[in-house]
Amino acid sequence: MTMEEKYYPANQENQGIDSLAGKYLTFALAQEEYGIGILRIKEIIGMMPVTAVPQTPAYIRGIINLRGKVIPVTDLRLKFGLEAKEETDRTCIIVVEINDDSRPLIMGLVVDAVSEVANIKGEDIEKTPDFGVRLQSDYIQGMAKSDGRVKVLLDIDRVLAVDQLAAITAIH
Repeated sequence: MTMEEKYYPANQENQGIDSLAGKYLTFALAQEEYGIGILRIKEIIGMMPVTAVPQTPAYIRGIINLRGKVIPVTDLRLKFGLEAKEETDRTCIIVVEINDDSRPLIMGLVVDAVSEVANIKGEDIEKTPDFGVRLQSDYIQGMAKSDGRVKVLLDIDRVLAVDQLAAITAIH
């Protein structure tokens, strides 16, 4: 039995997740690639001044004024437990729409760099592997295989925990 067969047994369930097929905006955090369904993306903007909001979690950078609308901004590096990094000319904010139970929320996500819009086929997507320990990975929709690399496909609604949504709603 190969390692691939051990961790990804050949059955219908792991042959790709057709419902996840489609276009994804891919971006970099540290040395990894992530993707968010393109329909959730409102726009991509360059870094701009972020106003800090007291007593919010460290991964909430604060708020921005985007054409008269106040938008909370989360640093995905910090949210994912990665080391903070100096901003570069490629650092940007991806403006997304999050579906909260009560209403949609517009949110900014700071990422290292936007890569591309990728058309990902169902057969190139695998279910999230079982890490063998109790890790919270429900925010990962799947793993897309592309050019010998893996892109982590995010469920953007689940990336933001209930406690963060409460903090964001308070500043909204």
